[in-house]
Amino acid sequence: MKIILNGKEFILERPVSVRGLVALRGITNPSVVVERNRAIVNREEWDMVMIAEGDTVEVLSLVGGG
Repeated sequence: MKIILNGKEFILERPVSVRGLVALRGITNPSVVVERNRAIVNREEWDMVMIAEGDTVEVLSLVGGG
């Protein structure tokens, strides 16, 4: 299944949830925000929201500083 992940084409071998995609990419930062098709996915919904063919997904790490 083909999606766009952070602006680049990405192939998934099988359907995954948002949480599955984050884990697949090895992202462990607790300050991550996921946007699917231009809408933020609430962390509480990561297990229920499935990534579908053609989705555009942005995984963003929040960074503090000054």
